[in-house]
Amino acid sequence: MLKRKASEEIKKWIKRKEKKCLVVQGARQTGKTYVIERFAEENYEEIVEINFKETISAKDVFAGDLTVDGMVMALRFRFPEKKIQPGKTLIFLDEIQECEEAITSLKFWAVDNRYDVIASGSLLGIDYKRASSYPVGYVDYQMMYGLDFEEFLWAMGVKDEMVESLCEFLDRKKVIPESVHKQMMNYYRQFIATGGMPEVVQNYVNNKDFRDVDSIQRNLLKGYQYDIAHYATAEEKLKAEKCYLSLAKQLLDKENHKFQYKEIEHGARAQKYYSSIEWLLRSDMVHLCRRVTDIRYDLEDYSRDDFFRVYTTDLSLVIAMKDFSLKQYIVENTLSGNTKGGLYECAIADTLHKKGYPLYFYKNDTTKKELDFIIQKEGQVIPIEVKSGNARADSLNKIMKKKKLTLGYKFVDGNIGVNEDGVVTLPLYMATFI
Repeated sequence: MLKRKASEEIKKWIKRKEKKCLVVQGARQTGKTYVIERFAEENYEEIVEINFKETISAKDVFAGDLTVDGMVMALRFRFPEKKIQPGKTLIFLDEIQECEEAITSLKFWAVDNRYDVIASGSLLGIDYKRASSYPVGYVDYQMMYGLDFEEFLWAMGVKDEMVESLCEFLDRKKVIPESVHKQMMNYYRQFIATGGMPEVVQNYVNNKDFRDVDSIQRNLLKGYQYDIAHYATAEEKLKAEKCYLSLAKQLLDKENHKFQYKEIEHGARAQKYYSSIEWLLRSDMVHLCRRVTDIRYDLEDYSRDDFFRVYTTDLSLVIAMKDFSLKQYIVENTLSGNTKGGLYECAIADTLHKKGYPLYFYKNDTTKKELDFIIQKEGQVIPIEVKSGNARADSLNKIMKKKKLTLGYKFVDGNIGVNEDGVVTLPLYMATFI
């Protein structure tokens, strides 16, 4: 059984005095249903679960008046073995994007406030736009991603005490013992090759066979392609799929990781494909890292919508776009060149995205200074560089000094270190714990 951080976030929702309905949003196969079902088992006497993809006829529950008493009565007729009691029953509406009336009903469940209702689904950013009455103000949101590196460590049997000791090294900025550091880098390379999709991780934990991992990853990728074919408009289907399948080339095969339309097809332009990127973004299949023209708070004020990088929402998916041999090179640490640098950038982007940070990068065409990532926390702008080895980060050092920034990170294939300019050098896997 995989331990997930999302369970703790759901517990926080339950404890709020004035609860709304909870909408767990995220891409397909990230573990939404699994986490909610396990949470219900541990915290309720019963769960009433409707999956609108599996049970299309269940839409009838929401076909009439959307009064809470009316919906509860309809549920009791449909599930005669269930008592459906306030505080003792969790009502779980899965794949809710398939039933517009169920989406609308969330407002009435929230206003009534007797029953705990959780909804989940994929492509909610697409399908919510079709809802007859979207319940703005009546739902709390929780984004669900694949496993991060810490969750992967739990799955691999690493104890909490070990993770806590790593964080102590981070807090004290002390060098990690080489034997520990070497083992953590081994775990990290396994994580990069495996990615964070729960089915993939569980299979790897059970079998330690990357052939099985590869097969599952490719099936997941096909599932995402199916979603594009099924949910995208006729105009967007082919374009969105081409954009998505170009990401491995965009991120791993070239030095400049800016999204370039010419990598999709010869002569391609933003006018033709930008709407497809927007569709993939709203469907939670990708996330963006936007270029900023200045390094100061608020970064969003300086971001450019026409200059960005595009990342898959989990490492599994970009890895599945490449040949199986990539996994071997990752685990054996024999990668080099653009692929190694691009892969580590993807891994850090994956980590920061799963931690909830909007991502930005900086590039000055005149001075040639650039930063791989910039995040902000509590009003503080934090620049980040990613190195496939442990080379100097000249741009980071110079920008830190010029902008009078007090904290910056350099993630490397190496150990912890601090310089006098406030740049903290950390092993790649430490991105999860900052």
